[in-house]
Amino acid sequence: MAPACEATVQIRHAVAGALGDCEPGDRVLVACSGGPDSLALAAATSWVAQRQGLFAGAVIVDHQLQEGSAQTAAWAAEVCERLGLSPVEVVAVQVGGSGGMEAAARDARYAALTASAQRLGSKVVLLGHTQEDQAETVLLRLTRGSGARSLSAMAAVNGLWHRPLLEVPRADVHESATEVLTEIGELAWRDPHNSDPRFARVRVRQILGSLGDALGPGVVVGLARSASMLRDDADALDELADALFEDAVTIEDGVVAVEVNALDGIPRAIRTRLIRAMCVAAGVVPGDLSRDHVLTVDQLVAKWTGQGPAFLPGGVQAQRAYDRLTVIRPTQ
Repeated sequence: MAPACEATVQIRHAVAGALGDCEPGDRVLVACSGGPDSLALAAATSWVAQRQGLFAGAVIVDHQLQEGSAQTAAWAAEVCERLGLSPVEVVAVQVGGSGGMEAAARDARYAALTASAQRLGSKVVLLGHTQEDQAETVLLRLTRGSGARSLSAMAAVNGLWHRPLLEVPRADVHESATEVLTEIGELAWRDPHNSDPRFARVRVRQILGSLGDALGPGVVVGLARSASMLRDDADALDELADALFEDAVTIEDGVVAVEVNALDGIPRAIRTRLIRAMCVAAGVVPGDLSRDHVLTVDQLVAKWTGQGPAFLPGGVQAQRAYDRLTVIRPTQ
């Protein structure tokens, strides 16, 4: 057998690094759609697992959004088995309409993958997101006025989810997919949704290509590198805010409070993180708490002129009395 091409070696190395904390006998799963990214990942995972003494399986999620999706899922499962993965599951899901089809499909997919991991006893699910996927995510979030945590985009490791290909260009992943699939006489499936401009990510992908043409080939690498640096910054700021919360905030009888003088000289990036944590501790649902809500509460600290309470989602209120800021849900 001829030596593997450089792209395949690169992907195997990335997967080996992602699975470095696994012990022999552990089970890992690959989320596979049948596309080139996930099949290249599946092949590399099978290769690495055999050499590290791991059990590697795959889960194919059938979103049932396209005609013939069941047949495509069954084909992808067969290919994964031929690549050496076992067990291989096909899970059909119902995609709701909340938040748009892209978000609903993602939620259904992640729920199905989580359930499969629990059922099969896997603490790792490998996802095939590439460097371009990371860059696209940064661009999408930039348009929403996101902060450092959101702009840090996808983490290489986030609990169950492992993304070993985030620093690998899509072209290299596709080259590897072509190599490993040619060996078994197969071609990767191309999802028609990946070229449908109705979807925001497809439009961003097209824009990213135009940016590369206009500004040079370093655009993707630069955006992905920015995400990595922003993740480091967000982690550091979160740690400082958590330490300040532990030292300065009290919670008693549902009242979350801090002495304002404890916030003197604290940079706003840390202060607003603390305020957000206080609001959540008082009962505000995190997804309902906007940046504007947090900044309104911050005015009670940074620009206090005797103003009244700030009204937050869920009936929670933040108010200042002299040098004490409290966040509370008043009783009826």
